[in-house]
Order: sequence, then structure tokens, then C-alpha cells
Amino acid sequence: MTRSLDPLLAAADAALRTLFARPHATRSTPPPDLPPGTLTESERREAGALMRVNHVGEVCAQALYTAQAAVTRDPKLRHHFDEAAREETDHLAWTQQRLDELGARASVLNPVWYAGAFGLGLLAGRLGDPLSLGFVAETERQVEAHLDGHLDRLPAGDSASRAVIQQMKLDEARHAAQAWSAGAQDLPAPAKALMRVASRVMTTVAHRI
Repeated sequence: MTRSLDPLLAAADAALRTLFARPHATRSTPPPDLPPGTLTESERREAGALMRVNHVGEVCAQALYTAQAAVTRDPKLRHHFDEAAREETDHLAWTQQRLDELGARASVLNPVWYAGAFGLGLLAGRLGDPLSLGFVAETERQVEAHLDGHLDRLPAGDSASRAVIQQMKLDEARHAAQAWSAGAQDLPAPAKALMRVASRVMTTVAHRI
């Protein structure tokens, strides 16, 4: 009985830590290539809004990986999801740090984003490990493209946020490659399109609230 409750307890613990505890990175915050410049108030607000979107993305990543780890019956794959979630915790901590430094706040809808992503992770996991890994690969591919867009939109003087996003982009590309190596199955085109629509809704709302 206790063993059957372990995944549920682990998922509940992960949700509470993601939503209500201060995240702690295992890696140092990526240093900027150039000294940060002075930002105008409007530039600071825009940088803060972009980092809020990225923070939401990391909240969702925690939910996805936690759900997929809870569903899979393959111990090796569960370890893969757990390790990916731990690395994404670095991103969560880095984006939270940048929000604080920019005087911006996290999204008030984070519990909603977490719940939605957790549900998607459960659904993907129930479809079987190859499609669950395919969901990871496609998610990371879309996130990588999304981060590229943020690099274009960041104020030129915000080299600190730029360094964080560039490292996140490298990590997401590696997670996608690892998913393919582990046996990911490519998702059908309609599923990819639906994921893009959901991502667009999330990023648009999170940019504001």
C-alpha cells in the first residue's frame, strides 16, 4: 500500500516545492559575456515580462517531467525524467533570480499552469513511453524556438538575462536529443499544432500576468 502511494506523494511534494518553495540551483547562474547595461523603465518591464514567461515555462517543465516519471513503469526512464527535472530546477532558480533582480513578479497563474502541464504529462505518459518521449522532444524543440525569439526581443543592455536564456537553450536542445536517443516516437502533426496553440496562449497570458 505504501509503495503504491509513493508516486502520488512524490508528485505532491514536487508540486509544493515548485509552487511555494524557493528553488535552489545546482549550477551557478550563467555569467554574461558583457557587463549589464542600464535599462530604461520600459526595457526593465519588458525584460521582466519575458523572464516571467520563461519562469512559467520552467514551472510547466517541472510538472511535465514529474507526471511522466510517475506514470512510466520503466525504472531507467523514470530516472531519466527525474534527472531532467532536477536540471530544469536550475532554470527555475535562474529565472526566479532574474525576476527578483528586475523587480518583476512570477505569474499569479502558476498553480493553473502547473496543473495543466501535469495533466498533459499524465496523458502523454499513458500513451506509452515512446510517445511520452516524443512529447518531451517536441516540447523542448518548441521551447528552444521560443527562447530564440526571446533573445531577439530582450533589451540590448540586459546581458544577464541573455546569458541565462542562452544556457537554457543549450540545455533544452540536449534534453530533446536525449529523448530521441532514449527511443522517442515522432508525434503526429495535429498534436504538434495543438501544442503550439497551447504554448501561444500560455506565453501571451503569462507575459501580462
